[in-house]
Amino acid sequence: MRAGLLPRDLHTSERPSTTAQWTTLARALELRRPAAQRIVTDAFASVFLTPPYRRLLRALAAGGPVVRLSERHELAGMSTYVLCRHRFIDDHLTAELRDGAEQVVLLGAGYDSRAYRFADLLAGRPVHEVDLAPLSRRKAGIVAANRQLFGPTAIRRVEIDFRVDSLAERLLDAGFSVGARTFVVWEGVSMYLSREAITATLGTLREVCGSGSVLAMDWLDHLAGWRPVDSLRRAGIGSVRLIGEPVTFPASVGQAAALLAGCGFAVTDLADAAEMTRRYATDGRSSDRAVYVLAARL
Repeated sequence: MRAGLLPRDLHTSERPSTTAQWTTLARALELRRPAAQRIVTDAFASVFLTPPYRRLLRALAAGGPVVRLSERHELAGMSTYVLCRHRFIDDHLTAELRDGAEQVVLLGAGYDSRAYRFADLLAGRPVHEVDLAPLSRRKAGIVAANRQLFGPTAIRRVEIDFRVDSLAERLLDAGFSVGARTFVVWEGVSMYLSREAITATLGTLREVCGSGSVLAMDWLDHLAGWRPVDSLRRAGIGSVRLIGEPVTFPASVGQAAALLAGCGFAVTDLADAAEMTRRYATDGRSSDRAVYVLAARL
């Protein structure tokens, strides 16, 4: 996994990823709901927010019923989706840990808090958090400053410069066990890469992960429809280009399954918008129709 995989400035910029902050905000806001209405419960998310996003969280939380009503609109489907995909991956992670997975890899870890949320179930099994050095170090600094909240974990930070570093080599340097049964999370990343980058990464995972390993990842499909709301959805997704994180590789379910199969992964579970809404969404919310999440076994 080398050059051209991510926006150039993210390799050196100290600014937090905007999309990472936005998805973390969604989890932090979800915590303000009653437990029975939550899609995901993440008590750590708000700690990772920058001051502007903390102010936004307070404003949204103060909005109460008005915000809850707006979350049911179709245009809010992407916010519901990032929660549903997180829950889907949570469910597969916990199932695999109970079934004997030996280690976890988070590709593009961002502000993922699963190492802390599932610390008891992990029971000391290593979690390799792979990310760009500036993002990884910012997260590590926040955790260190809030040690009482986060507690002890078996996290291994894997700093990588995707332009020049080998993913396999960086994992090995961090103590990754080649051939061990591994659960890999690749969340919110594929749509920003190229076909070549995705194939290269899948090939690396096939080489270093053991038989029975599971990959959980999400994909963005082509945006269909000609209603005004569809045009607004396309404009919203396209606007991330303005913050230096453009969508570059939408893929249909068939295309994604073929890419995975070509690298030895067989899809075992797939949830499109309707299925994610059925499984996880609460309070009249629904997932965006353009995105889906899957689990595939090596």
